Amino acid sequence: MSLLQITGLEVRYGGIRAVKGIDLEVGEGEVVCLIGANGAGKSTSLRALTGLVPVASGTIRYAGRDITGMPLHRRARLGMALVPEGRGVFPRLTVAENLSMGAYARTDGAGVAQDLERVYGLFPRLQERAGQGAGTLSGGEQQMLAIGRALMSRPRLLLLDEPSMGLAPLAVQTIFETIRLIAGQGTTLLLVEQNARLALEASHRGYVLEGGRIVHQGDAADLLASPKVRAAYLGV
Repeated sequence: MSLLQITGLEVRYGGIRAVKGIDLEVGEGEVVCLIGANGAGKSTSLRALTGLVPVASGTIRYAGRDITGMPLHRRARLGMALVPEGRGVFPRLTVAENLSMGAYARTDGAGVAQDLERVYGLFPRLQERAGQGAGTLSGGEQQMLAIGRALMSRPRLLLLDEPSMGLAPLAVQTIFETIRLIAGQGTTLLLVEQNARLALEASHRGYVLEGGRIVHQGDAADLLASPKVRAAYLGV
């Protein structure tokens, strides 16, 4: 069953067509990645999905509903959560306070406590630093916190924008191991990532975006084996 279906999505910045009529689908329980070079339109596509930038044309359907013109806060209440590029943690709040911000719209106290335990289970480092200011964390720890905060909303669809950007190799490895764990627990994921190999290895299916258009799509294993994809995006 399709959870997210995008048809003919176009995004413009002034007279510039940043995204040029893409079609994309994410099934319930899938991990799907959107890969491509800098400036290909990956992050813009994700921002359009969440309502952060307006759609010039096309349709976004989520859980069977047309959400194309729906405000950002209403999309969040439907179970979409974005982990933004650059992490976007609240630096002056503690780790625990940042996590509680992720559950701001929830009223089920017992469920929130359960999800907090889940986040601390995924990221023990966050529990160790629960009382510490988020601005004092390393880049990898801030990325853990950004993902943990998004999980506190108990999302049906988790959107990850460049989770490996600016991180040390060991932190990147930890983040992608956790992405696999989250997917294994049943959360649907759409992953935008410049590191094509890591993204495809963590995904069921993938789309390759080039100049605002999708130029390749298919099973992640097939894309990993494709000579064109390997030459252009995997450095092979």
